[in-house]
Amino acid sequence: MAFALTLPEGSPYAARDMLAGKDARTLAAEILAMDEVTYRDAFKGSAMKRAKLAGLQRNAQVVLGNPG
Repeated sequence: MAFALTLPEGSPYAARDMLAGKDARTLAAEILAMDEVTYRDAFKGSAMKRAKLAGLQRNAQVVLGNPG
């Protein structure tokens, strides 16, 4: 990528540990296995909480149902 930059240590834009370096299928499987407490801890202070766990799990099911 021509415009990709490395984020500085501690950047608020860095991927959370829950998301970093995972492919979509691995992440979807982990989201489906989450309970409410794990979800709240993983996305504390994040806009991802707006989607709610049920919404993320629904989307994860779609990801795992797609071929490829």
